[in-house]
Amino acid sequence: MAEFFTASVLVTTFAAGVRLAMPFLLAALGETLGQRSGVLNLGVDGVMLIGAFFAYWTVLETDSRLGGIAVGLLVGLAMGVLYAVVTLVFHAEQGISGIGIFLFGLGMSELLFQELVGTPFPIPALTEVAIPLLSDIPGLGDMLFNHSLLVYVGVVLVVVFTWVINRSTFGLNLRAVGENPEAADSLGVSVVRTRAIAILIGNALAGMAGAALTIELGTFQNNLTNGIGFIAVALVYFGAWRPLGVLAGSFLYGLVTATVTQLKVLDIVSGAAASLTTTAPAVLTVLALAVIARRTASQPAALTVPFERRR
Repeated sequence: MAEFFTASVLVTTFAAGVRLAMPFLLAALGETLGQRSGVLNLGVDGVMLIGAFFAYWTVLETDSRLGGIAVGLLVGLAMGVLYAVVTLVFHAEQGISGIGIFLFGLGMSELLFQELVGTPFPIPALTEVAIPLLSDIPGLGDMLFNHSLLVYVGVVLVVVFTWVINRSTFGLNLRAVGENPEAADSLGVSVVRTRAIAILIGNALAGMAGAALTIELGTFQNNLTNGIGFIAVALVYFGAWRPLGVLAGSFLYGLVTATVTQLKVLDIVSGAAASLTTTAPAVLTVLALAVIARRTASQPAALTVPFERRR
């Protein structure tokens, strides 16, 4: 166990935790926006899967990793249109609709992979972008300032979402719609349009998160996400519907995953113990939900409540 606590291993593990946190963060940020508007999307995992496949396929065909990320985002946006129509136009129950989206993404990504690819070929990962001067700081530079562009995009989005939710007119409308859609409607705020925008942005980020995951791993396989989308939904609760809280939760999950991987690489845990440590993120999810159960009053009052304008 002593070899794990060497400076080089700790720096490597921390840096890996930051990279692994990005799929969690991107998906959870989008879900935060949706839930603040009163819409719960349990289909995040399915959107991530289908976004991941199309991003992977794009990179295979074009060798463009940025193109793959863009395609993943657009696929997520298309899934957002579908989910918005189902929940806002047809007023379908959000929980069941979300599960339907998840199952669609799971099945469609598997079918497309078998038909279009078949064998998982490796794809190149995104190159690291070192921030001048900051990346030269011993230890800290490698941990925080020498990552792919997606890591920096994720951090910038946290700042942007914090400002949008708390300072912008759209954020004010978003929170009003999530708390009391009838009152917001009476003041001239379009509940449907506000929720639709939140759904589209949320699903686009879920598709981007799937793209980030497959490019980070350098391959694609069936059920690649392995429940990451559901953890992202839980992270919204963990972060109390605040981008900074979601960032903290995402990094925690990324660090746990990186630590488990490093323990296996160093052969500190093996056999049955290695299999047991793999469940650490799931256990952490349960513990996180247990901790935040006492503050569920902070959730948007109209979360999962459909809105139909009275004539």
